[in-house]
Amino acid sequence: MAGLGGQPILILREGARRERGREAMANNIMAARAVAKAVRSTLGPRGMDKLLVDTIGDVTITNDGVTILREMEVEHPAAKMLVEAAKAQNDAVGDGTTTVAILTGELLKRAEELVDLGVHPTMIVQGYSMAADKAIEVLEGMARKVSEKDRNLLEKIALTAMTGKLAGTPDVQISKDAVDMVLAVTEVTEEGKKVVSLKNVIVEKKAGESMDDSQLFHGIIIDKERVHPNMPKKVENARIAILGTPIEARDTETKAEISITSSDQFKIFANQEKEAIKKVVEKVIATGANVVFCQKGIDDLAQSILAKAGIMAFRRIRKTDLKKLARASGGNIVTNLDEMTPADLGRAELVEEKKVGGAPMAFVTGLAREGTVSLLLRGGTQQVVDSLERALDDALHAVAAAVEDGTLVAGGGAPEVELYLKLREYSSNFKGREQLAVAKFAEAVAEIPKALAENAGFDAITKLTEMKSSHEAGMKTGGLNTSDGKVVDMWEMGVVEPLRVKTQAIKSATDAANLILRIDDVIASKRTEQPPAGPGAGMGGMGGMPGGMGGMGMGMPPGMM
Repeated sequence: MAGLGGQPILILREGARRERGREAMANNIMAARAVAKAVRSTLGPRGMDKLLVDTIGDVTITNDGVTILREMEVEHPAAKMLVEAAKAQNDAVGDGTTTVAILTGELLKRAEELVDLGVHPTMIVQGYSMAADKAIEVLEGMARKVSEKDRNLLEKIALTAMTGKLAGTPDVQISKDAVDMVLAVTEVTEEGKKVVSLKNVIVEKKAGESMDDSQLFHGIIIDKERVHPNMPKKVENARIAILGTPIEARDTETKAEISITSSDQFKIFANQEKEAIKKVVEKVIATGANVVFCQKGIDDLAQSILAKAGIMAFRRIRKTDLKKLARASGGNIVTNLDEMTPADLGRAELVEEKKVGGAPMAFVTGLAREGTVSLLLRGGTQQVVDSLERALDDALHAVAAAVEDGTLVAGGGAPEVELYLKLREYSSNFKGREQLAVAKFAEAVAEIPKALAENAGFDAITKLTEMKSSHEAGMKTGGLNTSDGKVVDMWEMGVVEPLRVKTQAIKSATDAANLILRIDDVIASKRTEQPPAGPGAGMGGMGGMPGGMGGMGMGMPPGMM
């Protein structure tokens, strides 16, 4: 509403809701902190898991921050900003998403305290930005160099990233496999910069057996079986046709209707269709291909013809797998069989179908171009395999970041404790209200080691005090051993993380917090009225609340209550 000459003027849609000033900020901060609190207990090697149930009843058990935030289906716009910050962290470095969520929540909590003291949000934003720059400077000063030749250190990075993501102790072999996979897809540019192409890494899951039975292959694994039992199970010196088009008779471009009035006419029509399919198959055979990977369908008659020709064929292949196969084999994805030539074929030493967990899978090895690796993950149940995949993804990204940047910092809360001390010291350089904001930033960073201690079952204040004392005594890499609660040198213990994970977490959390703090007006349009529900609707009885949790405004799936 706006006033003009004493007459109110409606400038917003009728029914729109508006929050201004302190009320808007308080609600935004509350929503973001609620999301941060939901994932706080998952931080660290002793973090707890969350059981997530989606709308169709599928169950996910995990303590992976980005997975939890993605499944929560957050509704509040400010809370969504925090989720987006965590997703940006995951996209950039693949780890540290829980840290971003916790840090953002703590920055907002302390900003609210400053606002209550009369500090303007603009001053807080300015102080937070300066503190973030100083924090990154301190982290870079703490970093140590690592080379891709130092396998022992790279394996420790993988183990650190995986710890806490699994029900038991991370498997050492999986950490070695993670390092092997990263090194296999590492390339050096003309400028001498190392680039890790994780898109060339393939991970296939199969429930059954144990984690120890997971296998690494230098090649490609495709979770498909031959389309015909009479096809060969093994083809050596494979010439691979990679098709993005089906092997079947083409439909006419225009709709047509055929009227058949006798069995002879039907026989003629069927024979013509068979001839059309044979011509299509002959185009593939003519190229000299002895293995076919097809993104779409393969007609039954085509399957029989290919089997008689001794050609091994697979259908319904994912497009991403086709692209990886084309790159690794040196072939081209063919979308028009009329233009297909022998030059489009890929090459591999061996294509073989093997049974894994009772189901057949295709293994393509000895590819023309190196730099593609596959890992077959095994586990007792599907949940175990899914959990292992998420842990492996964190390990791959952590090792990749370390190889590309060549810098590491200690883990176990050691960097955050050092940041707390340095930022408290740095805050004394300011005379204005920015000093308060920088000091509060330091307090927010200290919540990370406190959460580690809490989740391990120790007194957070006591352990933080012990860590601060160790740093003040000169042990700058002193962190918390969550197994026994002692403060030890994280470098000697082998708990290390890529520098990029820490710096990106500081940037993402600061940007998200500052963005939310600068909002002083929230205008929400009235929801569009839904049409009346049909017969039998309304079984949930949730009163139209979003996500089944309208009262919380977070839309979390059942099971997250």
